[in-house]
Amino acid sequence: MNDFLIKWGEAANTSIGFFWMALWAFILGYALSSMIQVFVTEERMQKTMGGSGAKSVFLGTFFGFISSSCSFSALASAKSLFKKGASFISSLAFMLSSTNLVIELGIVISIFLGWQFVVGEYVGGVILILFSWLLVRLINPSKLIKKAKDNLGSAEEGDVEKVSFKDKIKSQKEWAKVGKQYFMEWKMVWKDVTIGFTIAGIVAAFVPDSFFETLFINTGNGEESFSFFTLLEHVVIGPVAAFLTFIGSMGNIPLAALLFGKGVSFAGVMAFIFSDLVVFPVLRINAKYYGWRMSFFILFLLFASLIVASLGLHYGFDLLNMLPDPASISIMEQSFFKVDYTLFMNVAFFIISGVLIYFGFVKGKDIMHHKEMAPKSPLLEKTLKYMSFVAYLWLLIGVGIQYLYIS
Repeated sequence: MNDFLIKWGEAANTSIGFFWMALWAFILGYALSSMIQVFVTEERMQKTMGGSGAKSVFLGTFFGFISSSCSFSALASAKSLFKKGASFISSLAFMLSSTNLVIELGIVISIFLGWQFVVGEYVGGVILILFSWLLVRLINPSKLIKKAKDNLGSAEEGDVEKVSFKDKIKSQKEWAKVGKQYFMEWKMVWKDVTIGFTIAGIVAAFVPDSFFETLFINTGNGEESFSFFTLLEHVVIGPVAAFLTFIGSMGNIPLAALLFGKGVSFAGVMAFIFSDLVVFPVLRINAKYYGWRMSFFILFLLFASLIVASLGLHYGFDLLNMLPDPASISIMEQSFFKVDYTLFMNVAFFIISGVLIYFGFVKGKDIMHHKEMAPKSPLLEKTLKYMSFVAYLWLLIGVGIQYLYIS
């Protein structure tokens, strides 16, 4: 019993410590994302994304890069762009880019995993898009694409407020929308982040290395090189592990760091990070939008591209002698709460967060702002909400054990 209490305290302290490390990055990322989503309208995006050539794919990738990292927001935006006239492949590029190439994800990855994984995330995201584009060109599913667009119906032409970018930047009303969007960004991810960081702490404290050695073959023995079939197993099991956690990529990053520290290959960890769009909730939402055949086709595109990107990154980094060393990931050995740059960054971004909320809900309390979200499962959302409350209780008791009982 005493050993369990000690591990409980360690798990809670680790979860909160992980979140403390990443907090300023979350605030920075969501603040930037909110500003871009308000100041760069969806109508402007879709006008430039109508073709299936390189320019449209590039623009879809770029607009995704400056957009939100929330999978459900990305699904809704990609659907809306496709419905309003953007090509299927440029909409797909937007969706992949907005979940893999976004700024906030890169910052969080740099904190937990280091620069090689940041490079891998961005280079791999581009490979995902290019390989998906190649598959679409080779398969040419024109009838499937037409049927998917028919399922969406025709776009409704609404009155779009014509305001220049310069005028938007100066407008208090637009900054109020930024504040509301910033709140919505947190509202979209708080459950995923809560559960993800709680699970990361529990895994770090309770799950033995033998579990990972069974799940990911040929790990745990100090392996520095892996056979092709071992890497293939890792990149297939990575998405399975991500599916079992059922949380988004932002919440999965601490778990990815733990996996790498346990000996999982670079390819396997990258596949784990890339997997937020190949899980059942995304499959179901795409089916609701486009029909089941198109949903499974998108799943095939993403999973095939994920495997190619992860393996390509591993062998490319190996060739350049850039593969990261698992021994360099020492997040479990550091002291989380101390007077260092993390403390000052968190304080500064807390202030920025407060300013944005003030603009959104005090100065702009009468201003309406709504962004379309993909339809979530009410049962799943209710389950995640209750799990989050249980997680808060677990963390509260665990912190009490750590600092009142153990210390």
